[in-house]
Amino acid sequence: MSDLASPPKVIITGATSIIGRFLLPRLVNAGYEVHAISRNCRENPGAADKKVFWHPVDMTHPEQLPRINAQALIHLAPLWLLPPLLPVLSSLQIKRIIGFGSTSLFSKASSADTGEQQLVARFVAAEEAITRLSSTLEMNWTIFRPTLVYDCVHDKNIAVIARFIQYYGFFPLLGEASGLRQPVHADDLAEACIMALNQPVTFCRAYNVSGGETLSYRQMVERIFSSLGKPARFLIIPAWLFRGAIRVIMLLPGKRNMTPEMAVRMNVDLCFDHTDATQDFGFSPRLFWPC
Repeated sequence: MSDLASPPKVIITGATSIIGRFLLPRLVNAGYEVHAISRNCRENPGAADKKVFWHPVDMTHPEQLPRINAQALIHLAPLWLLPPLLPVLSSLQIKRIIGFGSTSLFSKASSADTGEQQLVARFVAAEEAITRLSSTLEMNWTIFRPTLVYDCVHDKNIAVIARFIQYYGFFPLLGEASGLRQPVHADDLAEACIMALNQPVTFCRAYNVSGGETLSYRQMVERIFSSLGKPARFLIIPAWLFRGAIRVIMLLPGKRNMTPEMAVRMNVDLCFDHTDATQDFGFSPRLFWPC
């Protein structure tokens, strides 16, 4: 008896990211053979399966990419690492690419913080390079720009707020904290990859992928308090004091990524319409509820 046809193969770069934790098992369940790329090759405990193969590769060295006859690559690592990979992928006859950018491309475009300006510039340059190179190499790309991504455990947004509340029993806010937010769960982004992977309508397009609910920053934090079974307690801080506190916190180990701009944005709307994603491939994100 002849062997069954081998399953289609997909390469995942940045496989140990929070989206990867959900995407790998989804791909396996959808019948794919998954080749997971990670610099430290730490296996994802949620994707332990004979159809998941791990490869220790440093994405800053595209030549290390394994020679796999794959149908597609889903890039979960920083978007600016994708353009140098495209010629290598083309040589492997891989013509389908999905990558993740960020709505920070828009929300931080006018930031006064130098680091955030540089981040925006990297996203812009990466998207332009992907568009240009993919056209030359005849590759079908899709870029997802998520809003505030969470998984309740490993993310740097909701999980960080939850840990602060658990430890201190309150949360500091700048003024009314009225800026609107649309938290999007990492699993919804993983599902978006599956849904768009073989949809020609998504080829050579970028999509904003926001959460299924719009809340003010304060309402978002109140929801986190509720999920932890704690009464909402806030410390309302004036802008000048909040900015000063952030500058002090930035001096602490591991806190350099915090900026005064983060505090200001508590009162700025960061909303992005995902109607195009819904119409083109059925994107339907869940309501926000921290797990």
